[in-house]
Amino acid sequence: MENYSYRRLTRSTTNRKIAGVCGGIARYLNLDPTVVRIVFLLALFCGSFGFWAYVIVWLAAPEE
Repeated sequence: MENYSYRRLTRSTTNRKIAGVCGGIARYLNLDPTVVRIVFLLALFCGSFGFWAYVIVWLAAPEE
């Protein structure tokens, strides 16, 4: 039997401003959380996609 290692997307409990979504995505993608927050803000101003993406991840991703 093979051992598969995988990363799991979780919301951050330490690097959070509202719900830890951006901190969790940043950890998953190995990026700076500020970069992820800026991308979400840009998506928010471009047709409210950022808001809905944030809410979906907030509801779907468990806390770490």
